[in-house]
Amino acid sequence: MAPTYTRQTSYAVDTRSGLTLTVLVLSLVLAGSVVLAIALGPTVVPLPDTLRYLTAALTGGRLEAADLTGYSIIWQVRTPRVLLAVVVGAGLSAIGVVVQAMVRNALADPFILGVSSGASVGASAVVSFGLFAGLGVYALSAAAFLGALVASVLVYLAAHSRAGLSPLRLVLTGVALAYGFQAVMSVIVFFAPFGEAARTVLFWLLGSLGGATWGSLPIATLVVLVTVVVLLRRSRSLDVLAMGDETAASLGVDTTALRRSLFLLTAVTTGALVAVSGAIGFVGLVMPHLVRILVGAGHARVLTIAPLAGAILLVWVDLVSRTLVAPRELPLGVITALIGVPVFITLMRRRGYLFGGR
Repeated sequence: MAPTYTRQTSYAVDTRSGLTLTVLVLSLVLAGSVVLAIALGPTVVPLPDTLRYLTAALTGGRLEAADLTGYSIIWQVRTPRVLLAVVVGAGLSAIGVVVQAMVRNALADPFILGVSSGASVGASAVVSFGLFAGLGVYALSAAAFLGALVASVLVYLAAHSRAGLSPLRLVLTGVALAYGFQAVMSVIVFFAPFGEAARTVLFWLLGSLGGATWGSLPIATLVVLVTVVVLLRRSRSLDVLAMGDETAASLGVDTTALRRSLFLLTAVTTGALVAVSGAIGFVGLVMPHLVRILVGAGHARVLTIAPLAGAILLVWVDLVSRTLVAPRELPLGVITALIGVPVFITLMRRRGYLFGGR
């Protein structure tokens, strides 16, 4: 049965002015969170110094020789990492919204179609056997993205039938092939010539932004921006698709073509995000539901708010991951799970919100 999001609460943002105010508040919170996350860490840089270093970097201002260490920490290490957290959080939240509509399943997230498992095969091959070594620091990202695309193609070919792409076939095929990719990854790690491969792959699978650089930002940012814009333009079609294929067809929507284009978009975007951050769970699953409580079920509103909310969440999750047990880092997926599980259970027990009917 298709998920139902018709019951609203007193917290729903129903007016255009209310939505604008929400966007403004979240944008200010995001900007403040970014600055604080750049300043804080195992080595705390005072906020005035942080702002001074950022201003100098953006305007080409001069700094004293004594500021070199602090400047390097702020601009070369933390700023690209925090900005990548913004991009990944926004992208996962937006993709979570569209996947739940595409497969009409309230439990769907960006990784349900086996994309992350395919990426893990490519990543484990790099870690275990040094494939794509000629790409240097980009070897892991390139292999993960390639693995994600291969997984997406296989899922599409296996799920497609003469009747088109049905939601149930997509989910079942994605889950089944995900187990197959995980088995391949396990075999690769098992035969790895050194023992650290398993730990490295596991840490990557749980998500990390430790490898963030300025070079990893442009492609991921461009992909997420294009994805959000395209999804906003297709928001009315997503509203119809969430009602069910029969209803959508009666309203003149070609569900097969729409689902095919959405599948391609989600596969490319998810692959790009997994390539730079690993598989960060629960962001794309929980955030769409939380946003629906705030703004209602309309996809235009949800896709406007969800990227901002997801970006804020991941900025703070990343900050906790690198400060809680410093100088070591916790995988991001551990923290998002600790947050996401109780939130998800609370949502299920909440009378004012229905995940999928009764």
